Amino acid sequence: MTETTGDSPSLTQKPVLVFDSGIGGLTVLREARVLMPERGFIYIADDAGFPYGGWEEAGLKDRILSLFDRLLETYNPEVCIIACNTAFTLAGAALRARFPEMTFVGTVPAIKPAAERTRSGLVSVLATPGTVKRAYTRDLIQSFASQCHVRLVGSENLARMAEAWIRGETISDEAVLAEISPCFIEEEGRRTDIVVLACTHYPFMANVFRRLAPWPVDWLDPAEAIARQAKRKIGSMESVDHPEGFDFAVFTSGQPDFTTRRLMQGFGLKIGQASPGML
Repeated sequence: MTETTGDSPSLTQKPVLVFDSGIGGLTVLREARVLMPERGFIYIADDAGFPYGGWEEAGLKDRILSLFDRLLETYNPEVCIIACNTAFTLAGAALRARFPEMTFVGTVPAIKPAAERTRSGLVSVLATPGTVKRAYTRDLIQSFASQCHVRLVGSENLARMAEAWIRGETISDEAVLAEISPCFIEEEGRRTDIVVLACTHYPFMANVFRRLAPWPVDWLDPAEAIARQAKRKIGSMESVDHPEGFDFAVFTSGQPDFTTRRLMQGFGLKIGQASPGML
């Protein structure tokens, strides 16, 4: 895998690597760039493997570990942000075990802050099926939300719909409502008051969710918290110019379409080049 942006990356500053199955991690990248304007970023989209929800766990874990064998060797980042709940809840521990010298900041369902904020005690977690079935997710509920009623809602289609939405495609209200409706519970005069967006793709459609929701809820987006954790891990760099040679996106397919390229430009990212079929 080679990056060809036309610039020579700074030799004095390592980049922040942001990894996602597709373009959902841009929600995290956006917050990280606001908090760390002095840092250079590399965005990795594993679009060749998207969506992750259809993978068997063993195969997906092997894929992620193999990807990071090459990514860390190629880009030598200072920190890796895994901006994908499915990837981190499955492979986070294995990544840290295989690469003990690397700092990984993971994305996990924001169940703890949801349990702290809810007034009704009814919380829903809107996620991919992979995140819903993960023991990691259920351990979070047991540890931090045992006093709440937490409904896990695994959507087969919403991540793909969000990718289409951010690219400018039209998604019907009926299709979106079918995915989010199970999040809303009425029980003994109480209603769901918080929905955890446990996939980084979903915040792109938050305004649509708000419009279609049967009553107002707090849609909990963890992107800023993830970015703040990354900043805590690596600290601030005072009086440092933004480095040249970074701020590019690499797609594992090697074939991002025109709309995707335009989207990356809108986020201030050039397109790097990866060898097609890199795995």
